[in-house]
Amino acid sequence: MPASPMDTTRLQMSRPPVPTVMSKKLEEGAREFEGIFISQMLETAWSTVPTDGMTGGGMGESVFRSLMIQDIGQQMSRQGGIGLAPHIHAELLKMQEGRKP
Repeated sequence: MPASPMDTTRLQMSRPPVPTVMSKKLEEGAREFEGIFISQMLETAWSTVPTDGMTGGGMGESVFRSLMIQDIGQQMSRQGGIGLAPHIHAELLKMQEGRKP
């Protein structure tokens, strides 16, 4: 006995979604956003660390510290981050599909 259209629809719905180019871009964007978020948290935490002493502080140290913190945030995100990126990615996919987040 052939399967009814209803059975085929259920089968298609149970299949995991195939990653698309857009999905991969959304995932990259979510990971980048998480990196920026982590960098902002680190910037606040490191603002309490004094810059005087042997290096003398100054504008050069301020710029270097900012770049270093941004890089640390991106590296943390690429290595799993704080778990924010998968949630952002899921919500972006829902929005893209027209579902309510």
